[in-house]
Amino acid sequence: MTMGKLLTLLSDGAFHSGRELGEQLGISRSAVWKQIQRLETLGVEVYSVKGRGYRIPSGLDLLDQERFSQALSPEARGRLEQLVFEREVSSTNVLALEALKSGARNGLFAAEYQSQGRGRRGREWVSPYAANLCFSLAWRFSAGLAALEGLSLSVGLALREGLQRLGVDDVQLKWPNDLLSQGRKLGGILVEISGDAAGECEVVIGVGINVSMPAAQLEQIGQPCIDVAGLVSGHPGRNVLLATLVESLLQTLDRFECQGFAVMKDQWQQANAHRDAPVRLISGSHEVEGICRGVDDRGALLLESDGRLQAYYGGEISVRAQA
Repeated sequence: MTMGKLLTLLSDGAFHSGRELGEQLGISRSAVWKQIQRLETLGVEVYSVKGRGYRIPSGLDLLDQERFSQALSPEARGRLEQLVFEREVSSTNVLALEALKSGARNGLFAAEYQSQGRGRRGREWVSPYAANLCFSLAWRFSAGLAALEGLSLSVGLALREGLQRLGVDDVQLKWPNDLLSQGRKLGGILVEISGDAAGECEVVIGVGINVSMPAAQLEQIGQPCIDVAGLVSGHPGRNVLLATLVESLLQTLDRFECQGFAVMKDQWQQANAHRDAPVRLISGSHEVEGICRGVDDRGALLLESDGRLQAYYGGEISVRAQA
């Protein structure tokens, strides 16, 4: 609770003395200092100036459930059975999965910080506190596992469309679950599925979008990255961004459940970051080179190699552009 109050006080970007913060939080100045140190371990940049106090440059754009709900259409809000915003969690995907196991039909779970956020293939998702969007959508599908082929590609299209609504153009999709812009990573998707081959399935759609990453953090990531703030000036803030993406996701999930991925295939082809380009497919120690020819109706990647067109499915395969 103390951490949350401290963040709210510092979110305005102004200087606050240790004495002022201590009085408002009901703790000592040394306790304030310890809380500031904790913020820094979470990736929050805090200026400390003698005689002036503490300040977070540019402030913090904190998630707020009420502001989010106001930005969401009444219809979309009414469809979300659970809406959970947390300060710090291990993983929003874990929260979503627990909700499904407890019987929830669906729900949205968002957090300012994930201590164990994961990307595809178990990789760590790097995201400083309150800098990006980390959220998971829990959903149930009734048509069985086979009907979920191409789901992660459909989710990518939904996120791309939501970003476009807010003026973030030139977003491309990298098979099977990355969002790129200017050749750099903007976001990622992690879909986890469990359930019956012919019956109801529990699906957790985890999403990470870079919104306003400190330059130092961008440099620490092991691949070229970009954020929304670097693509569009004056974006409406994380709450409106989250509401817009969720709105687009709900619309796309409805279409996907009724018609599958095949009706979206051509749209995905247009956004394909490696469309008709030479690529390498990497699976463990095995590599295949060829020309990316898009995807089929099931969402498999089509690779033209040695005059043959071969379909490759997700799992542990990575795609790399050839120099």
